[in-house]
Parts: sequence; structure tokens; C-alpha cells
Amino acid sequence: MKLLSADIRALLPALYAQSECSDAIVYVKFFNPNSDWTWYATEFDGEDLFFGLVQGFEEELGYFSLSELQEYRGELGIGIERDLHFKPTPLSQLRRHND
Repeated sequence: MKLLSADIRALLPALYAQSECSDAIVYVKFFNPNSDWTWYATEFDGEDLFFGLVQGFEEELGYFSLSELQEYRGELGIGIERDLHFKPTPLSQLRRHND
């Protein structure tokens, strides 16, 4: 599966476009089917770098790269997937806890 379709690329705002928003919109969800790691992208630089919410051992806002998501293979050889049914959602609805 292609992790980032042309349709989703077109939807994603540029980096920093939502920096002044009180509740940024998440446009795409990536996940590791063999663990509880999830990446929610709110912005994209158009090439490789996302900004968004990462949920794993901890939960934090930060940058992550498309190329690293594409290259990853877990113990069973399964890579990161995109949630095909994910709809744009306010970030506050996806956080495990509020800061």
C-alpha cells in the first residue's frame, strides 16, 4: 500500500500552516499493526517531513518522516500502514490526555 496518496498530499497543509490553530486538524493516520504505535499527521512539507501527534511509549507532538515510515519493517516483516477509513479529525479528539 502506498502510504501517502496524491489525494491526501493535496489535503495536508504545509508545515506551520496550523501553528496558530487552537485545535489543529489531523488529516492522515499511520499505524504499526504489530504494536500500539500511531502517527497522526497535521502538516507536511510536501516531500518527506510531517508534523503531528505520535503515540507510542509516550504521546508527543513532533516531526516524523515519510521515508522512515516507508522503510520500517517489524519482526514479522510487516510495515507501517495507513488507516484507509480515517477522516480528518481535530487533534484534541485523538489525544490520550490533555496537556
